[in-house]
Amino acid sequence: MPVANHSSTNEFILMGLTENSDLKALLFVVFSAIYLVTIVGNLGLVALIYTERRLHTPMYIFLGNLALMDSCCSCAINPKMLQNFFSEDRRISLYECMAQFYFFCFAETTDCFLLAAMAYDRYVAICRPLQYHTLMSKKLCIQMTAGAYIAGILHPMVEVGLLFRLVFCESHQINHFFCDVLPLYRLSCVDPYINELMIFILAGSIQIFTITIVLISYFYILFTIFTMKSKEGRGKALSTCASHFLSVSIFYGSLLFMYIRPSSVNEGDTEKPIAIFYTLVIPLLNPFIYSLRNKEVTNVMKRIMKRHSLQSKMNFTQSLQSKILNY
Repeated sequence: MPVANHSSTNEFILMGLTENSDLKALLFVVFSAIYLVTIVGNLGLVALIYTERRLHTPMYIFLGNLALMDSCCSCAINPKMLQNFFSEDRRISLYECMAQFYFFCFAETTDCFLLAAMAYDRYVAICRPLQYHTLMSKKLCIQMTAGAYIAGILHPMVEVGLLFRLVFCESHQINHFFCDVLPLYRLSCVDPYINELMIFILAGSIQIFTITIVLISYFYILFTIFTMKSKEGRGKALSTCASHFLSVSIFYGSLLFMYIRPSSVNEGDTEKPIAIFYTLVIPLLNPFIYSLRNKEVTNVMKRIMKRHSLQSKMNFTQSLQSKILNY
């Protein structure tokens, strides 16, 4: 399409989730609570894993990095969305828009590889426990984590770089609550075919590769679980795997539906509810699914709380004794 007679825009307006003022107030309260719980839960989990040496194992290293990426995703999306519920100025500059998408894509891409690494780690721990320390060494854990971050850094670089080839000269209103690529493609007066092809190839390859590792790992895990003689052990393992697999299914299912399905660029109305799952709901649920259902993490949390409670009592007693002696 010729663009000589068009003027390119350097800023956009995020339309948000709704224009209903009554609904805006309710959503603001709900999403503010979700944001607060997400940040406290994920960063609290990161701090817990960092400070407790007994949690410095591959499983918890992957979990800590997953929690960090969930916090990154939430911080990239939520503040601007919450601001726009009541702000009359919902503008966002082109570079702010690109930065928001970059950090969102960075977090989601890294999450994909971390979830695959976690699934492989659980496969080795459950199916080949005697070889665990050989197959899942600290060096391999660091390499897998570094690989996840490298992929997370490089993938959005390509996507954002390709966005700069587009000319946004139609409407400057983004029908979404954050700067995602699909709404931006619809605003371009340059054919985004190359962008669509690259996101299909790159995002599709990343998701198919990582979800294949997850599915194969869980297939072997379930096979091993069903061959266990202990009913109690089988029940606990199934309960843990079911909750983990539910989280993974929602995460991958929503991403595949958004970016890999045919004609996804031309459909705008169905994007917002689906995007809520992988930008808001999954980062909220992950700390509870992966940690609060884990006995070792809950035991460490109880021990820390008990230690702080005893310390507080001792401080209070010493303060009271000091006041009595001074009196």
